[in-house]
Amino acid sequence: MRALLVDHAESSGLRLGETEDPVPAPHEALIKVRATSLNFGEVKDAIAYAPNGTVPGWDAAGVVVRAAADGSGPAKGTPVVSVGANGAWAELRAVDSARLGTAPPDSDLGAISTIPVAAGSALRALHRIGPLLGKRILVTGATGGVGRYAVQLARLGGAYVLASTSDPATHGAGLRALGAHEVVTGPRELTLPVNGVVDVVGGPQLVESFEKLSADGTLIAVGHSARQPESFPLHAFNGDGGRHNRTIATFFLADCPGLAPDFTWLANQVAAGVLDPQISWRGGWDKAAEAVSALLERRLHGKAVLDIA
Repeated sequence: MRALLVDHAESSGLRLGETEDPVPAPHEALIKVRATSLNFGEVKDAIAYAPNGTVPGWDAAGVVVRAAADGSGPAKGTPVVSVGANGAWAELRAVDSARLGTAPPDSDLGAISTIPVAAGSALRALHRIGPLLGKRILVTGATGGVGRYAVQLARLGGAYVLASTSDPATHGAGLRALGAHEVVTGPRELTLPVNGVVDVVGGPQLVESFEKLSADGTLIAVGHSARQPESFPLHAFNGDGGRHNRTIATFFLADCPGLAPDFTWLANQVAAGVLDPQISWRGGWDKAAEAVSALLERRLHGKAVLDIA
């Protein structure tokens, strides 16, 4: 099969070439990939540290060409969306049926491919915060893939949404259109506490966000785009002064149970137009180097999608 392979001799770290077809385990379905979306983490780290010949890629949407032999998961011919540690940037992919959601017929599979890491992480983070109706929710790094989905999902859940971006003048109108009630430059700008935080930035901004939590508030650390350490000041974890029972939580998406129904629900929302995947770059996989460069240079806000020929 054809695939994008890690090749450290190339400036992008990738080349389009041939590799062996995947052989599915009994609990895995074989899918013909139609589209894949790129995530900053995999572009920044997965390519850099993988050996030559590796097929990278976390997110992929396509059609089942061979159902899982153990009877789990969708039938042959079903449009699906998937997540895995690698293998998405190829014509064929073997996927654990527990990580395989179904998509409505005739869906734009490019849009559907944006779901797993970005929308899946946003949904899980908001679930962990708890019921959202009437709560004040801060989303940091709101212009990224996870952030844009988190803003939409929090608003859909009935929250008062505060979106944080370093450039409100450029991105404020777009974030408000997605559902943000307020757009701020960072947690320090907040005058009132928040009940929950979806933090995609990490570093000092995570520390500042934690300081803004109300009693019983929860901060979910989803990403680390700042690539800076967290240093908490003395007494940051005291529970007095309205700070009782605050929580910082993390999770690893691939270890979460129930991903298949999550992805199926999200695919239906994207297909129906309830959620906007916010695709800011789309092209054939022969243009992968262009997308990788744009992501690494922070020129893309939203999702980049490769259509698999």
